[in-house]
Amino acid sequence: MPRLLPALFALAVLLAPLCCGGGAVLTAGDSALLAPANLDAWCIVPFDPAKRGSEARAAMLQGLGITKLAYDWRDEHIPTFDAEIEALQRHGIELTAWWYPGHRQEILDTIARHHIHPQLWVCGAARPGGAPVGDAQRTEAEAQRILPLAKEAAALGCRIGLYNHREAWYENQDNQIAIIERLRRDGIDNVGIVFNFHHYRGAAGEFAARFTRMQPYLIALNLNGMPADPAAYPAVRTVGTDAGELAMLRVVVASGWQGPVGLIHERPAMDAAEGLARSLRGLAWLRQELVQPGAGGAQPSEQDPPPPHL
Repeated sequence: MPRLLPALFALAVLLAPLCCGGGAVLTAGDSALLAPANLDAWCIVPFDPAKRGSEARAAMLQGLGITKLAYDWRDEHIPTFDAEIEALQRHGIELTAWWYPGHRQEILDTIARHHIHPQLWVCGAARPGGAPVGDAQRTEAEAQRILPLAKEAAALGCRIGLYNHREAWYENQDNQIAIIERLRRDGIDNVGIVFNFHHYRGAAGEFAARFTRMQPYLIALNLNGMPADPAAYPAVRTVGTDAGELAMLRVVVASGWQGPVGLIHERPAMDAAEGLARSLRGLAWLRQELVQPGAGGAQPSEQDPPPPHL
């Protein structure tokens, strides 16, 4: 695979020496959180200008040293659902999550055929005008929308992830918590939160308190380069390239939360292999900065050349 980043390169940058002044290192738990074995690739299937098929995509992920895929798809990919899973399995890639826009029998049937148990990520149902935080009527409407999805997921041993995307009310984690608690009153306990850095709309100073509230419900987290003021941020960016992401990641690491961590490639003008390789490089920098400020050297930039060996 001459155009792919070899697995050894990906492993080298992510497992680069984490020692720095005074011999400080990440703890075993922190290291595992950001290790290659815990990383999902997300938003690559419909956002890859190379239009890779199932086999080529699985080979690309294996070449990068990424062992998990969160599956974003479009109608054109429905005929290849089985081929996707089979190719991933041949290359040692686990399908850990599946975008789930609503009841889709073809997804449920594919999951059942292959005996897999991905999280099913559900976006909000956009409602013009929104509603106040904690609005009981909106909470009830969302809970009733999620209820049948949660039941069909539970029958397959899967969990529903409330994915903070679509509009402001649903992107608010306090509203998502209210939905989950409402469902728990009906005995539904397989619903959690998928938190995307790039859809966080709160102030930077509020993030630690917000994360503390969502942590008991959190089942997955997706990274993104973030500005100092996350509320003003509209776009997907390379991991490790902005001012605010490190501070947010410090909160996550300090909390002791353990769960899958995603690298987002929602950049249709950039080859998916390059986008993921750039974020792997940025994550290596973040890991060193978590040990000691300045330990990672120069911060990565969106203007940096692509990583070698692509």
